Amino acid sequence: MSAPDLDLRKLRYFVAVAEELNFGRAAKRLHIAQPVLSRQIRALEDDLGFRLLTRDTRGATLTDVGSQLLQDARFLLSESTALRERLSRAATPTRVVRVGVMPGLLATAAVRTFERAHPAHRAEVVAIGAPEQLESVRNRTLDVVYAREPVDHRGLGTAALLEEPRVALLPADDPLARRETLRLSELASHRPLQDPAIVPEWYAVATPELRRATHRVASTMEEKLERVAAHEGFAILPRSATAFYRRPDVCVVPIEDIPPGRVTLIWHAATADPVRDEFVEAALACRDQTV
Repeated sequence: MSAPDLDLRKLRYFVAVAEELNFGRAAKRLHIAQPVLSRQIRALEDDLGFRLLTRDTRGATLTDVGSQLLQDARFLLSESTALRERLSRAATPTRVVRVGVMPGLLATAAVRTFERAHPAHRAEVVAIGAPEQLESVRNRTLDVVYAREPVDHRGLGTAALLEEPRVALLPADDPLARRETLRLSELASHRPLQDPAIVPEWYAVATPELRRATHRVASTMEEKLERVAAHEGFAILPRSATAFYRRPDVCVVPIEDIPPGRVTLIWHAATADPVRDEFVEAALACRDQTV
């Protein structure tokens, strides 16, 4: 006659007794009555044909066979739990959360945290520029965007993520480029290479001629750097946006009296999406690893 199959419930009971070496404590841990636990352990011994525990008035001790079973039972129970998790993931369709990230910002830690907490889902990160950050959410191309303010918040779900200093990009031979820091008013006669609406603080101190001028906007970081180096103007950017874009003919100078740049997570407010919301939670938890 073949031996009966191992009962995982009995193994779980046995592990509790083997770890506690006391039937009373083990029963309390398992939330069952002690007589029930004793019967289950005896049934397991009968199934296996070996004595697993030596019982006395002080508690219980493991036999050599019991010590071996404890080691193997822990492995089997761990594998059983892992199997259930794998089956659960297999039964759950994989969802990809599409995440847009502006230059200088990092979503790596958030992605890792999100995917570790939700193994059935993935986050896919794409680099975007300022013109795309709002439109990509409104047209649902992306689920979440790490956006740089100012952003029109109408119709958006938002969560403030972080603030960081802003700096000026200047040609290396500009007299201001040799300064440790500068004040915004010192840029009043410099031509911006971005929409003045993005830097209203500059517009407030700019010369009348520059306020009235039509500005040719540089849309990418590469274009900003190229045109700054060519003495066509300057740019005000968050400090992290300059970290990955350096060239010897362009200098970065901190601005003393300008408010910090703000990074906000944005998403389409009219779209209910629990998986997207889980990514937002992960991003907020990892805000210190974003720049």
